[in-house]
Amino acid sequence: MSQGTAPAALITALDVDSQAAAVALARQTIPASPWVKVGLELFAAASPAVVSTLAGHGARVFLDLKFFDIPATVRAAVREAGRLGAAMTTLHALGGERMAAAALEGRHASGANTLLVAVTLLTSMTGQDLAWLTPHAPGHEAELVIHMARQAKAWGLDGVVCSPWEAAQVKAACGAGFKVVTPGIRPQDAGEDDQRRTATPAAAVAAGADFLVVGRPIRMAASPAAAAAAMVLEIQAAQDVK
Repeated sequence: MSQGTAPAALITALDVDSQAAAVALARQTIPASPWVKVGLELFAAASPAVVSTLAGHGARVFLDLKFFDIPATVRAAVREAGRLGAAMTTLHALGGERMAAAALEGRHASGANTLLVAVTLLTSMTGQDLAWLTPHAPGHEAELVIHMARQAKAWGLDGVVCSPWEAAQVKAACGAGFKVVTPGIRPQDAGEDDQRRTATPAAAVAAGADFLVVGRPIRMAASPAAAAAAMVLEIQAAQDVK
């Protein structure tokens, strides 16, 4: 790991259907890494209070709701996310500059220092999934992601969500301080499930990822605590050889 480089962090995705299940899982994984993800399923099942509840248990909450709406609505949503205690939240890069500016205003209004990261191309997608939109998309996933990342940085956002496949190019294009959040992380012996552009923790770290989001390999393990701890060790070992 280069001197002065912040270590990559594991984010455990709490993709469960109740606050009780989320808290139980978080209690097992927080000793390994304090970061947890609250996504659409849990947020809809448990209400916004789940964010502040998890924060009260010592979690750093990544609120992944992928805001994509008119600027006024996104401004208010980011403000409330900050007030709930979200440490990081997402908005779609496709929302454009005015929506990004509104999100930054919402963060300021919240009085919080919530990291704002732009979602580029979902890790479950390839360019082929965008062929209906543009015939030039298939085979050009990285170009789409890098373009969105450059725009997100120009708009003043803190980073992007992308697959591990594009992480190194995002860092090269946007600088080491621009955060890269990578879902689609799978241990060497795990299946891809519905993900497509995946990588191992070691590969994601080598590419420069700052945050690695892991769901099923931890949540469905016989011991989520042990799985999270093993994942953190793999991340640290990969970081040591960078």
